[in-house]
Amino acid sequence: MLNPWKDADGQGPFYCPDCGVVEGFLAYCPEVRGLVEIIPVEYQRPRPLLVEALGVENQGSPVLVLGEGCDLPKIVKKSFSTGQYFMDDALDICNFLGKLFHTPRPHP
Repeated sequence: MLNPWKDADGQGPFYCPDCGVVEGFLAYCPEVRGLVEIIPVEYQRPRPLLVEALGVENQGSPVLVLGEGCDLPKIVKKSFSTGQYFMDDALDICNFLGKLFHTPRPHP
């Protein structure tokens, strides 16, 4: 998840609207927050933790990196650089976590 930031010209602070969607889901379902590791990253690229996990081509946020042994949904992506599976659409992330942890999900 991206931390809020100010642009180089001093404008802002800003937040990522897609990260806000996931934050909203976690506010509705606080029990999920303790079940997933949430790592805040800075807006400026490169984003070293994302590059390490998913390669330089996949630095978008929000992103859910899926662990070994996880049942992979059909919409999952795979990093060409690292072979790691991930999801990078806010609503897909919320739907996946809602199904996985049996909590409310976004209305279709």
